Amino acid sequence: MVQTASTNAAPRTALVLGATGGIGGAIAARLIRDGWQVRALCREADSAVSGWRHACPAPHFVAGDAMDQAAVVRAATLGDGVAVIVHAVNPRGYRHWSSLVLPMMDNTLAAARAAGGARIVLPGTVYNYDPAHTAVIDENTPQNACTRKGRVRIALERKLAEAAPQLPSLIVRAGDFFGPAARASWFAQAMVKPGQPVRTFTSMAPGVPHAYAYLPDLAAAFAGLLAIPERLRPHERVQFAGQWDATGTQMRDAVRRVVGEDLPERAFPWWMMRLAAPFGGFPREALEIEPVWKHPMRLDNRRLVDLLGTEPHTPLDHAIAATLADMGCLGRSPHAADFPSV
Repeated sequence: MVQTASTNAAPRTALVLGATGGIGGAIAARLIRDGWQVRALCREADSAVSGWRHACPAPHFVAGDAMDQAAVVRAATLGDGVAVIVHAVNPRGYRHWSSLVLPMMDNTLAAARAAGGARIVLPGTVYNYDPAHTAVIDENTPQNACTRKGRVRIALERKLAEAAPQLPSLIVRAGDFFGPAARASWFAQAMVKPGQPVRTFTSMAPGVPHAYAYLPDLAAAFAGLLAIPERLRPHERVQFAGQWDATGTQMRDAVRRVVGEDLPERAFPWWMMRLAAPFGGFPREALEIEPVWKHPMRLDNRRLVDLLGTEPHTPLDHAIAATLADMGCLGRSPHAADFPSV
């Protein structure tokens, strides 16, 4: 049976948790451009409004913390309530990730119930799978994570499966994010240095195929799916193929073409992460996902294409140009005519 979102709420009203982040902000912006009424929960509403960097009006920011169940419920039930809750939030600074991620989802579930059965939308990850034994991911691929982060993600998705059909859900799984406003990404934090001209390119695993997701395309997929709630399963899981780097060199080559230089390539210092991992922090978190970079995992998007007809897709050079321009790495704004379609 196909389950629609809450019948009590305005059908085009959404609450976004994590709208100040990369994927949450991209989804919020796309929904606003598509005519949705969007409110967003954030800790500091004034700074969120002033810091809104998308080419559309800001959502209606409501002060509150995603760790405060009462605040999430209140945001979801304002006015006529919401039909959709986008759960794109993580613990602040990723601290205490394992102990806080599941309670945050519990708060979203409570808010969805209070809103009369709002659909919960979750950006999915590949961490749910063992990279060494999972070459292709579709909605039926067994979730066999062997890491702490992966096991938490499996438990997170299990909560959504168990809540359906009373609380319908949509998971769109994608590869590593990049794009405008995607500051907390491997592309912006490790592969290219923001705020300066590109001098080198750091490869996470040279020559190993990898799946990436350009945020404007991924957000368009979310919005397209939410526009057809009557066609979605109660617990819908689709895979977003995104930008598949089939050789493990295409991202590097695209950056070189956009910059117009044969940039030197460096390998990410995983050895340094191994030395520092016992002390915790970023090195430990990074080392846990090293296998995701060392083993290719392709996302099978057949279900998504069945629903939408096609997957939103920006040519790689255009996507890289927009990303680098937003990061302050280009001396000029890119124009579509500057880069051939690929």
